[in-house]
Formats: sequence, C-alpha cells, structure tokens
Amino acid sequence: MNGKNNIAIGFLTMGFFMAYGFLLIYLRDFAPGKEEWVNTYSIGKHFETRLAHVHGNLFAFLNIVIGYLLLHFQKELKNVKAISWLALIGLLMPIGILSEVYLGFPPIFVLLGAIAMTASVIWLGISFLKMKPSIK
Repeated sequence: MNGKNNIAIGFLTMGFFMAYGFLLIYLRDFAPGKEEWVNTYSIGKHFETRLAHVHGNLFAFLNIVIGYLLLHFQKELKNVKAISWLALIGLLMPIGILSEVYLGFPPIFVLLGAIAMTASVIWLGISFLKMKPSIK
C-alpha cells in the first residue's frame, strides 16, 4: 500500500457514489410515490442517504489525492502504508451510513471510518510539516 490502491479504489468508490446519486435523483423526481419521498427529503433515512452520497464522493476524492501524494512523496514521507490503509478504512464511513439505513447495521462502521479518515488526513499533514525539502 503505497498510494496506488487509494487512487484505484478512490475512483471506483467515486463512480459507485455518483451512480448512487442518480438513484437518489430518480427516487426524488421520477419514482412512483415520489411525493412521499420529497416530503421526508430533509429528515430521517432520506437525509442519511444524501449524507452517504456526499461523504462517499468526498472520501473517494480524498483517497485519490492522498494516494497521489503518497506515490509522489513516498521516499520523503514516513508511514506511507499506515496512512494509505487509514484512508482506505475511512471509506467505511459512507458505506456504514448505507449499511445502517438499508440493512439496519449499528453505526460502528460510520464511526470507525470517520476516525480513520480524520487520522489519515492529520497524519499526512503532520508528515508534510516534518518533511525535509529535497535540494536538487
């Protein structure tokens, strides 16, 4: 894990959550019973599904950026594998939201993913602060 998987999985995850956005548009605008769906659009499960869509794309984008930076600066940074894994584990947050809404899972995956992504971003930021610039 040096960043390549973050980029690949980031793009795949982004594609999934973009497609999920089309499902949300269908449910809001075209599905039978759309009026009921629209009336509860900002509360409960509908709100949470929108949170999953937004966070899924955000965390996918973060994985792409983190992966690129880890690949580009892997010789200058320490703990590349740990940061990479934490960013990937962060994807549990939006997946956990969907699992909670559709499958009734407990919110533990949401919390684990949020903590992991936050840790990876902070760790990478600290790593860049500590990085000694290379003179060429």
